[in-house]
Amino acid sequence: MALIDIYGRRHDYLRISVTDRCNLRCIYCMGPEGVKQIPHHQILAYEEILEVVKAGAALGISKIRLTGGEPLVRKGLLFLVREIAKVPGITDLAMTTNGILLPQFARPLKEAGLQRVNISLDSLRPEVYRRITRCGDLGQALAGIEAALEAGLKPVKINTVLMRGINHREVPAFLRLAQERELHLRFIEYMPIGAQGLAHHKYYLPLSYVQEQAARMGLPLEPVEPPQGAGPADTFKLPGGKGTVGLIHPISRHFCASCNRLRLTPEGYLKSCLYWQDEHSVRPALGDPAAMQELLQRVVSLKPEKHRMSPQQKPGLLNLQAMRGMSKIGG
Repeated sequence: MALIDIYGRRHDYLRISVTDRCNLRCIYCMGPEGVKQIPHHQILAYEEILEVVKAGAALGISKIRLTGGEPLVRKGLLFLVREIAKVPGITDLAMTTNGILLPQFARPLKEAGLQRVNISLDSLRPEVYRRITRCGDLGQALAGIEAALEAGLKPVKINTVLMRGINHREVPAFLRLAQERELHLRFIEYMPIGAQGLAHHKYYLPLSYVQEQAARMGLPLEPVEPPQGAGPADTFKLPGGKGTVGLIHPISRHFCASCNRLRLTPEGYLKSCLYWQDEHSVRPALGDPAAMQELLQRVVSLKPEKHRMSPQQKPGLLNLQAMRGMSKIGG
């Protein structure tokens, strides 16, 4: 059996948000006060998450990504990594993190079976990084990147949300970073998710801007084969560069036709699309592998053909405030 929807898309990728808690307060993810946290007793236990993973693996899920919030703030995460790595059929185990805690956890994560990381880094300037994260220390994030490289969590990808008026002038510096280091940059369009999506028109900038900046620098972006787990990114190499540059266009250029992912929220809801509010609780199926497989198949069968977001999206056309914030979905 396989998880194939009515449009012929095969689903082999599950993103698991293990917590809605975070040690940063990024402006595109949450308000300055943070988020109303999900009570601990409502968060899925690691053993319950493993039930979903095993059911998914039996249906062809082979790729798992752990997200948050910030996944490394949840206690005992090494246990979950170790157990997922043992599940037959899981061949790709990754994590998205802000990197702040990687100096402490990078090597133990590698030893537990984690293969690679995506590190969120939206600025290379300390004052701008602090403005975006509201409380972050750029030096700690950079130390996390070094720790990931030293531990062998490769490829190390850098996720950068491009925001007009905030970090768009740093594109040349990020491109130089991809030239000089074995890092794989991924510029991501600002997405209208949750209440923070109301600022979409203020911050949105199409990723053609990155290509324009590269051309001005005399560094044409040459299409190349992507690194492992590139997902929907269009991947390019810079002349003489050690890393790559990826462009992810969730708004201006939908990649819905090739979407292969499901999401599991911290309290146990399956989502087939980041932009749709439809959710399905896994709790009624806990303890029954057959019922869990049936639930996964049903969720996939109900997946919409595409989402409705676009660069021209007006906040009033969709109830953005009613949508979950990124910290509660797992981006």
